[in-house]
Amino acid sequence: MNDWLTAQEVMTRLRLKPQTLYAYVSRGRIEAKADPEEPRRSLYRAADVSRLEHRKARGRRNAAIAEDTIAWGEPVLASSITTIAHGRLWYRGRDAEALAQTARLEDVARLLWACGDARFPTQCNAIAPGSGNQRMFAAIAARAATDPVIGGRSSRSLYFEAAAVLDALVDAVAGSSGNGPIHERLAAAWACDATGADLIRRSLVLLADHELNASTFAVRVTASTHASLAACALAGLSALSGPLHGGMAPRVRALLGECRRDGIEPAIRARLRLGMPIPGFGHPIYPEGDPRARALMAAFALPADYEEVRLAIEAITGALPNIDFALTALASVLALPEDAPFQIFATARCTGWIAHALEQFQTGRLIRPRARYVGPEPG
Repeated sequence: MNDWLTAQEVMTRLRLKPQTLYAYVSRGRIEAKADPEEPRRSLYRAADVSRLEHRKARGRRNAAIAEDTIAWGEPVLASSITTIAHGRLWYRGRDAEALAQTARLEDVARLLWACGDARFPTQCNAIAPGSGNQRMFAAIAARAATDPVIGGRSSRSLYFEAAAVLDALVDAVAGSSGNGPIHERLAAAWACDATGADLIRRSLVLLADHELNASTFAVRVTASTHASLAACALAGLSALSGPLHGGMAPRVRALLGECRRDGIEPAIRARLRLGMPIPGFGHPIYPEGDPRARALMAAFALPADYEEVRLAIEAITGALPNIDFALTALASVLALPEDAPFQIFATARCTGWIAHALEQFQTGRLIRPRARYVGPEPG
């Protein structure tokens, strides 16, 4: 089969006008190259044309496209877990900001996992040595090496295993095996009072899931192979650790350090002149402001230096704080360890990861995107 087609062949197969073909090329939907035998003529990649033919054959319904596009390399999946609509975050149709007022992470886990009011016992987990981050990775990796795969398991057994994975992660963060509400276990480990415990609870609820982000996509790819829930969580934890995802707190603290050293406005304008991002501010999904940051910051007063930086950045750039800024500020207020923002993020998001792993397994589909080869011509 010829890997490249002429414009006439493409227009015939897809029933396109020339201007539509050129639009497809400009948007990257069809790759084009010069014809080596006739440089003034273009050739078009046959695989891209076949992909578009396949979509046309399935029809133009949005649901059908969303379910099928992942097989062709675009990270779009149908999900009933979480959505972002009207500038707000919704867990199975329930407003995350409203849930954060009273719900515990355990309540949100049951909602996301769709397991009703199931009660999950805690267990005695062995605690690895090292820092909280080291203990987290060690605990989940140990389970990933030994836990059974998802396939062939009843829903009940998977729910109990999900709770066990989350419990192991909480114990690893806390540094000891315990029971009771998750936010209270973390608050006790960090010597927080009841007010601090409630702020940690709010953070956990607001961070439980966020649709198809980088770590959740890694989880769904892993779950599509029928790996264990712990292996899925380990994939998510690894992706979350990057500085462009859950590892943002050090970047926010670095910004605060620059503002203290150089002055707030000079530090901000220096970043802008260099084209550097302002960590902790703005979110492409929330042009009117991150509702998670709004809900969390409504529950405590920002430290003076954080408030001054917030006001200056809003005045200079118009960008509003996101959850990374709010979580880093909270850690400062409660005098939490430096890694605590990441540990809160990971503990909370583990509930969402598990929900997505279970949902992906239920689809019965392997996520196998294709690569667009741009290397040397074969042969």
